Amino acid sequence: MLLGLVIERIYKDGVGAAIASIVGVLSLIVAHNLALSGDTMGVLRAVLDTNFWLATHVVIITLGYASTFFSGFLAIVYIMRGFFTKSLDKDTSKSLTRMVYGVVCFSTLFSFVGTILGGIWADQSWGRFWGWDPKENGALLIVIWNAIILHARWGGMIRERGLMNLAVFGNIVTAFSWFGVNMLNVGLHSYGFMDAAFKWLMIFNASQILIMAIGIMPLSTWASFRTNTTKAA
Repeated sequence: MLLGLVIERIYKDGVGAAIASIVGVLSLIVAHNLALSGDTMGVLRAVLDTNFWLATHVVIITLGYASTFFSGFLAIVYIMRGFFTKSLDKDTSKSLTRMVYGVVCFSTLFSFVGTILGGIWADQSWGRFWGWDPKENGALLIVIWNAIILHARWGGMIRERGLMNLAVFGNIVTAFSWFGVNMLNVGLHSYGFMDAAFKWLMIFNASQILIMAIGIMPLSTWASFRTNTTKAA
């Protein structure tokens, strides 16, 4: 939400404020329903009883995860406005592209630093920096996916719509890494095990795939581009 307000302060076009509101509401819904399976952390695990690492690794990697979601929701705004309305003009398109690109850079930095700090914490607590634990793999997936988006953009392999579709798929990657791996109930991070949200996770993933399908539709089907010769790939 704070990132959305920062973006609103910079661009002053209402997009940042709208996304901050939507993400805030969705976050409250998720927080309210996290314990669908009951109390998943009845007793604090000894490894979590470390104020320093809770204040560094957890906060930083959560910022990386949340900002990856944020870039995905900005991309959804681009696709929905472009396909269903005529409000996605050239300036708005470029503005949203800059927003998504900037947030992905932010996400890459924080998810990478958070993952490294998690490895250091694991080394101190479990005696190894990396053990291919499902939760560790999930964190790595987010870093790799953000890096893929940036390299594809830098290499000219994608343009505006390509960037948006990759950012939307980042929502799926992040949802799996943040919640999906907890449903496996394996690994040293299984103290956060939950399975009741599996249906909602699949519904969310299906919605993102549907949005991506809309995002790759020919420009002639987009309301904002039917009479616009501006090219976006």
